[in-house]
Amino acid sequence: MNVDSIREYCLSFPGATEKLQWGDALCFKVSEKMFAVLGLDDMRFTFKCTADSFAELIERENIRPAPYLARYKWVTLDRLDALPTEELKDFIRQSYEMVVAKAPKNRIKRKGPLKSAESNKKMRSYK
Repeated sequence: MNVDSIREYCLSFPGATEKLQWGDALCFKVSEKMFAVLGLDDMRFTFKCTADSFAELIERENIRPAPYLARYKWVTLDRLDALPTEELKDFIRQSYEMVVAKAPKNRIKRKGPLKSAESNKKMRSYK
């Protein structure tokens, strides 16, 4: 995957947002909590994973424990092609799902327009 495809995939999840932080880090968040970080100047990609995946991934070439985040089972890919596309997408999805599972449901922002039943309900609440 490349920068554009990673960005597009990360932003495809419900409530996903992006924010440039720490100079060159494009942080992908849901409910204001990070689920992935893409380093733009020094190309790297960081994401959360399960304890089992963490142990397996850090044994692979070009993958290491993420600085400052390894204790929470985050890994850093030193190259965007360190994992095949489908495997990387699966890990990104898992990272997103782990963060969403801990987020309060009312803090997950929706993308796009509200469905008609939802908009009617919202309009009634303002009357």
